[in-house]
Amino acid sequence: MKLSDVATIRTDFPEADFWLVRRGSLKTVGSVSCEFNREHIGIKVMRTDIVLADYLRYCLMHLHERGRWEPLATGTLSLVNIRVSDVKAIGLNQR
Repeated sequence: MKLSDVATIRTDFPEADFWLVRRGSLKTVGSVSCEFNREHIGIKVMRTDIVLADYLRYCLMHLHERGRWEPLATGTLSLVNIRVSDVKAIGLNQR
């Protein structure tokens, strides 16, 4: 199962539960934000029977801290970005 199976993911999404920084330095791209910015990638959990928004937010914070976004970031050394399609493709394990 992918993240896109349980959540709506897009930019310019003020109704989202939280946002990922889409554009910035290699260290800030992919970090989680609780403040709307039309350039950030918004994530709204639609399948709360499978995953809660707060839990998913902490999971994505963990991915950022582990450097998950660095290999996917494209651009110059000083300004990189991640794609919405990269976020949608994140795999979720079911147990």
